[in-house]
Amino acid sequence: MATMATTPGEEGSRRNWTFLTNHGHVLLAIARNPTARLRDVADEVGVTERAAQAIVADLEAGGYLRRTRVGRRNEYTINPTGRFRHPAEADQQVGALLALFAAEPARDATARS
Repeated sequence: MATMATTPGEEGSRRNWTFLTNHGHVLLAIARNPTARLRDVADEVGVTERAAQAIVADLEAGGYLRRTRVGRRNEYTINPTGRFRHPAEADQQVGALLALFAAEPARDATARS
């Protein structure tokens, strides 16, 4: 199930939806902070901790990330060469998605230096 979001002016007028699934949001959250606790990942994504655990298990089973125990915490390593699962995007690697969201936002063309 995809995370629902509301943009200004849309409340009550249309169904709310986002482009990324919770799996995508969890992968991005872990890519941004590979030592994050699942509780914190869940809070960032807007799912329960149990849902975050299930998503991480799916991503690990799919080869998109690897979990390593470091002391009392987990550290995650992302596999950027993993391919998207949907046939329409199967020729693309998830690393491109991660790079898109890790990149600095483009400066506004009208902004002054």
